[in-house]
Amino acid sequence: MSTVQIIGPREIKALIAEEIVNYPRDTAQDRATVAAFEGQLREPKLVTVNFSGGITQKCYSVTRGDGAYRVIYLPLAGYFSLVVESDFGPLDIGIHGPAIGCFASV
Repeated sequence: MSTVQIIGPREIKALIAEEIVNYPRDTAQDRATVAAFEGQLREPKLVTVNFSGGITQKCYSVTRGDGAYRVIYLPLAGYFSLVVESDFGPLDIGIHGPAIGCFASV
């Protein structure tokens, strides 16, 4: 049986910092993606996220919303997700993985 280690804002920021350092910058697009991601970063802030089936969960918002999307960290799952803004709050759209990868998928 595996267990997920629940982490807080400090650890989330460390995960993101490591991702930024290790993200490839082989092309101008790679460099632009990292720069845009860094420009949208915010202090991790707890928000309630909606999931399919009417499930809600406290997660950490790690980027400012662009009006349509933002990146969050799911502490119970141990990964990042892209959410869409809705009338009912952030809604998980099933794009999970590294923070920059979620961000770049828009």
